[in-house]
Amino acid sequence: YRRARERRPRFDAGTQAHLADLAALERDRCASLDAPADAFAKLLALAAEEVNDPVRRRVTAQLLYHLGRWVYLVDAADDLKKDVKSGSYNPLVYRFHAEGGTLTAEDRAALAATLDSSVRAMAAAFELADFGPWRAIIESVVYEGLYAVGAAVLNGTFRKGRRRKQRKAGA
Repeated sequence: YRRARERRPRFDAGTQAHLADLAALERDRCASLDAPADAFAKLLALAAEEVNDPVRRRVTAQLLYHLGRWVYLVDAADDLKKDVKSGSYNPLVYRFHAEGGTLTAEDRAALAATLDSSVRAMAAAFELADFGPWRAIIESVVYEGLYAVGAAVLNGTFRKGRRRKQRKAGA
């Protein structure tokens, strides 16, 4: 970390600032989905600062921003029951009044719509740049993988723990 901080002090300062913003929102039990997701998304978008070409930098920042927003919200959905049980902050509890650890069908649909909006914004950014040999992989993630994972999380069929164990066992 020390070496990375010395090489990228601006990135480190930005990361620390966004983490502090996120911590304050979580401490205050912010009821907004957008505010904490935005703080995390801005943190991820900072990685684009290393891109030299200004157009590609902007495209990459937008792609990473919306990916960060999506990751934050999907993780909140995946952790909802656990967070309710432990009393940990989860914006879905406050936004959708999901104190019982589950979302209504209407709330799941609203969350799916905001997740899909982030994926569409990622796709729009992705189409603006040439990602060379990485295009097919990124395209698969943006156009298929994120939708599949989001749907599985919202439907309660996503099981990350089991897949990790299978990979370790060589399956």
